[in-house]
Amino acid sequence: MTFHLSRRALVAGLAGTVCAPHVARAAWPERPVSIVHGFGAGGNADVVARIIAEALSQKIGTQFIVEPKPGAGGTLAAAYTSRAKPDGHTLAVLPGGHPVAAAIYKNLPYRTVEDFTWISLMTDYPFILATYNEHPVKSVADLITYGKQAKEPMLCANVGNGSGQHLSGELLASLSGVPLKPVPYKGGSEGMLDVIGQRVDLIIDTPTVLLEPVRAGQIRALGVTGSKRFFALPNVPTIAEGGVKGYDTSSWLGLAGPPGMPEDLALRLNVIIREVLADPAVIKKLNMIGSNVAPTSGVELRDKVAEEVVKWTKVVQDAKIERL
Repeated sequence: MTFHLSRRALVAGLAGTVCAPHVARAAWPERPVSIVHGFGAGGNADVVARIIAEALSQKIGTQFIVEPKPGAGGTLAAAYTSRAKPDGHTLAVLPGGHPVAAAIYKNLPYRTVEDFTWISLMTDYPFILATYNEHPVKSVADLITYGKQAKEPMLCANVGNGSGQHLSGELLASLSGVPLKPVPYKGGSEGMLDVIGQRVDLIIDTPTVLLEPVRAGQIRALGVTGSKRFFALPNVPTIAEGGVKGYDTSSWLGLAGPPGMPEDLALRLNVIIREVLADPAVIKKLNMIGSNVAPTSGVELRDKVAEEVVKWTKVVQDAKIERL
């Protein structure tokens, strides 16, 4: 698979950055580059960040270091990035939960769209809804019946309040009429281990976390959250197919930097990340963890974030979800 960068894409990449005066400066990078993300080790953002960091290190010849800053549904890492020096030595892997946080948190220490330099979307994917093998719920239809009859809300693990996984669970409860109690973790595999250990009923998380346990028979996938079946689990129906009409959520990971990065540096990074995402070895690694490769211009990613803030805000309002 090869991606060609057109003149239009170059212009769009420039338009997607926060403007900054052109000044003389040293060549980038001058030192190792940090790639931060807001979730625990072993989670989707962490694994993808490490795949990308390794490829960038090999391509550029400078070390790219992944720095997890977990907590608050990824907003701690976003806040850190928004305050960093805009010299290209601090970058961030931001998730689809980034615009979700704008919808569900009453106050954030940054502006969701304006306080970042948007470089490129990297991957997209659905979430997986799963439970432990011994659970009486064997399908989404079972979930609806069982959940409505249960005396207590079912416990549903996610990677943190305000994350895409959290709101996907809230939306499932709203559309299905099944009471679900969110159980937040800092990310990674903690929630999945508690499902295997039968300490929580359900989990909604990324393919990176759940795909291998599902394939190994450690847990049971009940459904996927997107509008169509997932290429990595073709026999698992969508949640909408299972009986929750209108249910459709998915997520993504994008590369961003602090506000005010020079336009030419942001454009250079866009070109480099496109080249990395066109590498067959990188594509194979990302596909193996259930992620589609999906590079864009900076402006396309910025517009996507802005549109999803509107979308998730409406979901929160329509579902009467309490803001945090």
